[in-house]
Amino acid sequence: MLRERRLYRAPAVSALHSLAERSVNYAPVTGSRVPTWNARWHIDYLRQPLAREPAGAPVRGGAWEIACRLVRDYQFAEPAILRALYRSDAPLLGRDMLLEGRFAGLRFDMGVRVTSVTDETHGSGAWESRVWGWAYRTLEGHLEQGELAYQVVKRLRTGAVEFRITGHSRRAPLPNPVVRTGFAVFGRWTQHRFYHASARRLQWLLRAELEGAPPLAAAALPGYDNVVLAPTPRR
Repeated sequence: MLRERRLYRAPAVSALHSLAERSVNYAPVTGSRVPTWNARWHIDYLRQPLAREPAGAPVRGGAWEIACRLVRDYQFAEPAILRALYRSDAPLLGRDMLLEGRFAGLRFDMGVRVTSVTDETHGSGAWESRVWGWAYRTLEGHLEQGELAYQVVKRLRTGAVEFRITGHSRRAPLPNPVVRTGFAVFGRWTQHRFYHASARRLQWLLRAELEGAPPLAAAALPGYDNVVLAPTPRR
């Protein structure tokens, strides 16, 4: 129980605040350059159909808007693998997040920063889509280096709403041999499990709200009005 509640404690909040002093822990891929396997990058892509609403612009209070809110608040994340602390009073762009990763029975704190937000229409004709989402990059002290993006997409022609996860990552230099070995064995497996479990969780939460369940709202950490622990448990 103490391990489950470790993010509720003052040291975790202090660790979150200290992220402001940390930098991205790699040289980001920019311009026309793309991540490649021969540079040791793992390239990831996942697409999860979520729901369908009337064709055209997103419906107010509909599937696309609900999914965007759940993604914005990090409610979609699979809590058995990743939980996060962040300040609710900070803008999404530039938000620092302290992630608690869980694998092989261990807990690891990893800092990330939201470095881009997408809110636009892509494509034309049958492929015209409304896209909203955000991406983060890893900070110093993270077990990995790289960027991960979450997007909610509505196909305007058909009304289909889907969730996309894209990213590139590679293992950061890890001086501890035990952690290095454990991450080499379990890291990618846990990463893939997180992607698929989180996409299923978002689909489940979205359908629950569409069927009348109360919205899953971000909850402040007890004693810290502006610090949120996400995801919020669904009872």
